[in-house]
Amino acid sequence: MNKALPLAALLIALGLIIFLYLRINKLEAALKQSEQRFSDCELVNFQLQNQLVAATRGPVPDSLKVRD
Repeated sequence: MNKALPLAALLIALGLIIFLYLRINKLEAALKQSEQRFSDCELVNFQLQNQLVAATRGPVPDSLKVRD
């Protein structure tokens, strides 16, 4: 009994570490995906702003054009 308690505590700690490691990996993947989506939205927003400026004020200056 004396050795079983520390062993059980170590197994619980190891299980918790593995669980938290897996959760962190999932969160990192979700963060990476959301950052990519945000980047895509920024690009689309910038392009739409350029189209709006072109429609309301005339041509967009070269410094504001999207370069591919």
